[in-house]
Amino acid sequence: MRSVSYVRRVALDFGGSLFPHAVCLGDADNDALNELVVGDTGGKLSVYKSHESRPWAVRPCQGMLTCVGVGDVCNKGKNLILAMSAEGWFHLFDLTPPPLKHLDAPGHHEPPTTDDQKPGFRQHIPANTKVMLISDIDGDGKNELVVGYTDRVVRAFRWEDSSESPENISGQLVLLKKWLLDGQVDSLSVNPGPDGAPELIVSQPGCGYAILLCTWKANPRPPAEGEADSAAASREAPIRDVILHQTSGRIHNKNVSTHLVGNIGRGGTKQHSGSGLFALCTLDGTLKLMERADKLLWSVQVDHQLFALEKLDVTGNGYEEVIACAWDGQTYIIDHSRTVARFQVDENVSAFCAGLYACQGGRNSPCLVYISFNQKIYIYWDVQLERMESTNLLKILESNSEYGKLLQQLGVAGDDVSAVKDLIHNTLYLPEHQSSTHHQQRHQARTDSSKCRTTIQES
Repeated sequence: MRSVSYVRRVALDFGGSLFPHAVCLGDADNDALNELVVGDTGGKLSVYKSHESRPWAVRPCQGMLTCVGVGDVCNKGKNLILAMSAEGWFHLFDLTPPPLKHLDAPGHHEPPTTDDQKPGFRQHIPANTKVMLISDIDGDGKNELVVGYTDRVVRAFRWEDSSESPENISGQLVLLKKWLLDGQVDSLSVNPGPDGAPELIVSQPGCGYAILLCTWKANPRPPAEGEADSAAASREAPIRDVILHQTSGRIHNKNVSTHLVGNIGRGGTKQHSGSGLFALCTLDGTLKLMERADKLLWSVQVDHQLFALEKLDVTGNGYEEVIACAWDGQTYIIDHSRTVARFQVDENVSAFCAGLYACQGGRNSPCLVYISFNQKIYIYWDVQLERMESTNLLKILESNSEYGKLLQQLGVAGDDVSAVKDLIHNTLYLPEHQSSTHHQQRHQARTDSSKCRTTIQES
């Protein structure tokens, strides 16, 4: 396990406290550049853009915000900001600027003035929200909203629009299904199943997870007028279309919290057959990468309490690494071959997320976001690594065209491994000795040449 150091950091002002899932990265204003969205317990929603220390936009919400998100929940072809409160208030905000206004640079907008602010949407749904997900969970090409609650319940909603205009937020969330779980739900994700269709998976304590079945797909016919009440009652009933899985035979602490992330990128453009990759982590330091319930790719045990799990391509090769964060700021980056790199933040953190963020240069780059307990947000941007696996210095040098020429100039045979190793060792760790040896060799060469000339003259 090697340690890495990232120094490109931006510190943002944040004057409140927040829940672990009330922070996310996404394109909030539809300019192709990602922003940071943070919601606090006082009901304030803040949007940060670029490297500015103060929020680019602020929106008031009702109640304590427990989770936020960015996505096309209304299926109108543009992203909206979602904010959910513990009291059950669901908020929608559209920060897309009006056409040809507030554009001061490509991809950068001035914050909308009061007159230009579009009215938000608010709806009351069941309270005690904890985590949410915006994704197509039933394979129909449209996004649904999935909400996890503190009472071990998961509900799926679909947006029904009452306006044909893409600029107006008018409609309501309609309940699709309710599931009841045995344990607390700390994460929601979607992962491709064996047939490639999306599967909704939720974390369960003890390094377990559950697959939630979307049974409304079997009966897409809308209910008749006389069936409406019974259909609504059946949707709200706690139907247990739940398939539980344990990831190993080892007995885990059944009370330890578990987080998961699915649909981990496997590189390239070709689709892999079979199930997608997903990862799990527990508060007692267990990390696992799975392909399906009976196929464990690797397992890692660390001595830190892991409370957040993300995925991020830090090498740029299309393979997304697993990113796990502990309360003390220790961050683990693990690739598909179980190569581990760790990064330490100097402060304890209350929330963490990873993804793409447009900090500088007008482009999205991989970043790690930490919210500390001293009311600061730290964004480490451009967190890239040339490679995850360790490599041999000789192999790297052999790929350089200048390497062979330098060996010839120094009179070292390239196939003499021992001599090459000694040369590299002396160059890296004994530069003064190497320089002294070089001067001695030159002095000896001059002495030998003088002796040779004297011998020739005497002859």
